Amino acid sequence: MNIKEKLLKVCENVCFCEPMKKHTTFKVGGPADIFCEPKNIEEIKNIMDVLKDEKINYLIIGNGSNLLVADKGLKGAVIRIGDKMSDIKVCGTRMYAQSGALLSKTANMALKNSLTGMECISGIPGSVGGAVYMNAGAYGTEMSQIVNSVTYMSAKGEIKTILNKDIGFGYRKSFFTDSDNIILYCELQLEEGKAEEISARMKEVSIKRTSKQPLSVPSAGSVFKRPEGYFAGKLIEECGLKGFSVGGAEVSQLHAGFIINKGDATAADVMAVIKHVQEEVYKKFGIILETEVKILGEH
Repeated sequence: MNIKEKLLKVCENVCFCEPMKKHTTFKVGGPADIFCEPKNIEEIKNIMDVLKDEKINYLIIGNGSNLLVADKGLKGAVIRIGDKMSDIKVCGTRMYAQSGALLSKTANMALKNSLTGMECISGIPGSVGGAVYMNAGAYGTEMSQIVNSVTYMSAKGEIKTILNKDIGFGYRKSFFTDSDNIILYCELQLEEGKAEEISARMKEVSIKRTSKQPLSVPSAGSVFKRPEGYFAGKLIEECGLKGFSVGGAEVSQLHAGFIINKGDATAADVMAVIKHVQEEVYKKFGIILETEVKILGEH
């Protein structure tokens, strides 16, 4: 049996030479050699076993909202934990969300059950798994504040649960960052609230995001991490870089911390803008801007 036959035997959703621009919010990126979308934990385990036997490297992704994939694509396999693993359950003030559930969907479930704690992060366009992986946050709320525990699959295929205090949450990082562990589901600890107040806060956050961020065009959100004591967007704006573009990639006129795809950008265009911004900010302020976006493949 060849690799294609082996994978199709253990997973219904397998593609080969799959364009990654279909699976990232930036809408750029070349093909992945192998692309799998498991529907349960058993399929994940079986896919992992096949890839190990074949000595094929793998990458785990969620909604692709924080990724920049090279135009040459990705060697090996991509395993996407998406809407096929997106169940959400509520038990009192606790929510159990599979890692493929979108934050927006999870926040709406919290609202439906009059649970508060997710309003500020309800507009982040990522999955629960991706949000835990990088400790996503917005408007003063981070995942570290609402995650009680995370259940994951280790590189050896073991199912383990880790408590908040051991996850090592930091600024845009966690125990899972740059590891081979696969987040399966999370237990979130929320608080009882009033539905009308939760809804009003979510609307307020949505209006703020819409007015200040270029949400109508493809991007990967904030490209750079916040330097200590500064805001990346403000530094970039003070360098006069709003509107700076290379090919189809442009520093947003609305929010300088965002790089947008005007429609025909390549990953190379985006990388060229990133590098120019980093050079100009360093030249003017002596500050090194680190990317928050995860850069994958050969650029």
